[in-house]
Amino acid sequence: MLRKRVKQALILGFTVLASPLFLSYRLLAPVADPDRLLAGYSQLLSLFPGQFGNYLRKCALRYMITHCSTDALVGFGVLLSQRDTEIHQGVYIGPQCNIGRCRIEANCLLGSGVHIMSGKGQHNFEDLDTPIREQGGRFDKVTIGEDSWIGNGALVMANVGKKCVVAAGAVVISDVEDYAIVAGNPAKVIKSRRPEA
Repeated sequence: MLRKRVKQALILGFTVLASPLFLSYRLLAPVADPDRLLAGYSQLLSLFPGQFGNYLRKCALRYMITHCSTDALVGFGVLLSQRDTEIHQGVYIGPQCNIGRCRIEANCLLGSGVHIMSGKGQHNFEDLDTPIREQGGRFDKVTIGEDSWIGNGALVMANVGKKCVVAAGAVVISDVEDYAIVAGNPAKVIKSRRPEA
């Protein structure tokens, strides 16, 4: 009980401390590209180390992205690029991750250096007469299902089901079914976590 009250007091205190950041973000968002603005603010927030940084990030992000749970842990050096991002209860995002447009469901663990991209269609490149950077693309919302673990350095461009394990360094380009363990480039199912029937 005491621990819960201390945590609530810390959340309140860090929300007040972070208020100049999220209020200035809210004021600037109508006149600037909100996603680019979020990327800049997330770069600033990523620089604060330790528990101080974790509390500051999650308290500020609650007011900048679609959803950020107060009991998530957003590690040092984590960069977010899309405001339509959801970080749910019990999520751990390790240091140096890059997070695009996604929904990270409850109790997921992301190791260090994980990249969750906004799908596979972020860059068009069919027109050889136009530079790739000018061809645009599509930003899809990727879902990481509840209680999944994404290993260090994995690249995720597709949905990952619930209770999955994505091996370190895996490159996920196709949707992963619930309970699957995947590895490799491109990631392939190597085992299931489902109990044998």
